[in-house]
Amino acid sequence: MSASLREPIARAPEILRSPRLDRARLDAILAAVLARIDDNLAVFTDAFPAPSSEGGVYPAIDNIEWTNGFWTGMLWLAFEASGEARYRAAAERQVRSFKHRIDHRINVDHHDLGFLYSLSCVAAWKVTGDACARDAAIQAADALLDRFLPTAGIIQAWGDLSNPAEAGRMIIDCNLNLPLLYWAAEVTGDREYAKAANRHIDQAARHIVRPDASTFHTFFMDPATGAPLRGTTHQGFSDSSCWARGQAWGVSGFPLVHRYNADPALIDTAARLANYFLNRLPDDLICCWDLVFTDDSQPRDSSAAAIAACGLLELARALPLGDPDRATYEAAALAMVETLGQHYLLPEGPPGTGVLAHAVYHMPKGVGVDEACLWGDYFFLEALVRLTRVWEPYW
Repeated sequence: MSASLREPIARAPEILRSPRLDRARLDAILAAVLARIDDNLAVFTDAFPAPSSEGGVYPAIDNIEWTNGFWTGMLWLAFEASGEARYRAAAERQVRSFKHRIDHRINVDHHDLGFLYSLSCVAAWKVTGDACARDAAIQAADALLDRFLPTAGIIQAWGDLSNPAEAGRMIIDCNLNLPLLYWAAEVTGDREYAKAANRHIDQAARHIVRPDASTFHTFFMDPATGAPLRGTTHQGFSDSSCWARGQAWGVSGFPLVHRYNADPALIDTAARLANYFLNRLPDDLICCWDLVFTDDSQPRDSSAAAIAACGLLELARALPLGDPDRATYEAAALAMVETLGQHYLLPEGPPGTGVLAHAVYHMPKGVGVDEACLWGDYFFLEALVRLTRVWEPYW
């Protein structure tokens, strides 16, 4: 797809005029997030936050959910941002939990192994050279590769691989799980990991991305013939609408994959998705839970905004300096982080209190609506780290 097919960003002049966060303000917001992590260490060192909060406070759970890696990733980010040993010590204790989880196959029969192991064990390997963490991450990559359906060319999101009624589902979220496969290919020298990831990202670009640069949340392929079947939603407003967090996964995931797979079409696709996203935001640039809504009639999703901010920064990094939208992406990311830091931080509360208010987990099921969501907290911190230092992604 050509960059010329991008939808023009209607508010580009306004976004470019947005006041720019200075380093002092970024450091102040970062300090507030680190203080919240400190408040929660007593609860979440041997336990983990649930995916979404209840009244702003995360219940404590064991290492069983698809979201646990986001908390460990926050600990690694906190350690890299501050150098404080307490964050590293807590993260390393949790890495041992992830090794136990993959050794014993505890709720790992799904595609979210990248969310789990890139942010915990790959991060540990990159930051400290932990060999145990490296081994656990390779085991997780093996489990993810087991979900690859060669004829369909996709990694099945969830469901029993032997059940035809459940087979053939890919979802936009998987873009963020693919870096685990690319990393495994690099550290082991086995290109089968990368071949599967390349096939999946190509199928996602062909079938999840619609002609207008909106996205399906879910797309079904025939696992026996490889034929494309239908696009649907699982968490969006309708099959034809555009789930905001899914679009944000696309804005972030295509350029992250581009770090490993240098196909320029990935960046063109991400830019088209980014422009679609930016053109469907409320005045403060914090999206509603589905992009079919553009005002205060529906709940915002601060978690999708935080993902998108990281994606816009990653996309801008991959674009040439002369790209017409590059500066707008950077300005929009800064404006989102400023708004989240000024208006969306949860006030101080009991241990377990989340970072970002007004997120949405699963609107159709009424789960985690207008709460903190763990991935939103992670990506908000990742955005702050990206904006305040040179950082090597865990992805």
